[in-house]
Amino acid sequence: MRTPHTRRTRLITAVLAALALGTSLGSAQAAVFKDARLESLHEAGKFTELEQQAQARLKANPEDAEASAALVLGLSLADPADAKRLEAGAQQAKLCTDRHPAVAVCHLAAAQNLSLQLLNMGMAKAMRSVGSLKDLWIRTLELEPTSFTARVQLAKLYVMLPGMMGGSTSKAKELEAAVRSSQPETARIIRVHIAGEAKKWAEMEAELLALKPTKDAAMLDEVRDATMQLALNFLRDGKDLAKASSLYESLQRNQPNRAAGFYGAARVQAALGQPDEAIRLFERARMLAGADDYPIDQRLGDTLLAKGDKAQAKSVYERFMANKRAKPANVEEVRKSLAKLG
Repeated sequence: MRTPHTRRTRLITAVLAALALGTSLGSAQAAVFKDARLESLHEAGKFTELEQQAQARLKANPEDAEASAALVLGLSLADPADAKRLEAGAQQAKLCTDRHPAVAVCHLAAAQNLSLQLLNMGMAKAMRSVGSLKDLWIRTLELEPTSFTARVQLAKLYVMLPGMMGGSTSKAKELEAAVRSSQPETARIIRVHIAGEAKKWAEMEAELLALKPTKDAAMLDEVRDATMQLALNFLRDGKDLAKASSLYESLQRNQPNRAAGFYGAARVQAALGQPDEAIRLFERARMLAGADDYPIDQRLGDTLLAKGDKAQAKSVYERFMANKRAKPANVEEVRKSLAKLG
């Protein structure tokens, strides 16, 4: 029988895993910056250039709030695995919010930075810091009620967190209801996440399918993450591989430059006993945006090993181990696989 502490630890681990999805995106939110140049760089995910532009603007005007927030995001998102850059981003975030307490983008940038920091914290510290993250999103939304990112990320936190840590499905529903008329697609993606957390898969799928096609990077991120969550439910234990395949194919069609759909499709092919097609899809996924969000080389190595190609599997596993962004749990699994290969 699990103790309350064990159950709480497992729950927080799940929350952090979900936060990893939300922060791995590293791409834009709708209308983060009023300045067109900063917004363009952020929208394109050019975070090194964003950092450089922010530094130049701050040198000319240290009180430039948007440049200060842009520097936070540049430091935090150019290489989320770099702890020193994340810490520098945190210091800049404090400077931004202290100097510009009524500027929403400063709080948004601080929330993005803290989200990434949480993934590298020990469990106890992360549990203490989740409340601060919630407060940052609340403040962002207070200052900018139309913020897509603040509303959606706050709603996701509410449905993921236990009540003792400030979680509340009713509060998430209030966030959804508040924009049901003015921002119907924002409301719908919140309903998608509420249904997913409740494991109401049919409802989640129906809401996803009803979303209007979009080119907005923030919404595409949310759709991708939700689709991957839903598809994984059908992929697990071969529950419904056809349904999983259909969902992954929709991502390939709608987001052809992203790794997600191809990675998922490769996993389906591996489960179906089609290693050659799985390998082709894994290799394609490796070359696309967002590849670091998924343990592609681990799954590719597993597929090569199942095919009997031990030498190539070992090479791919070693490449995975060299990836600084690989998650510790996956690294441990691959380390065991390598040990068996000798």
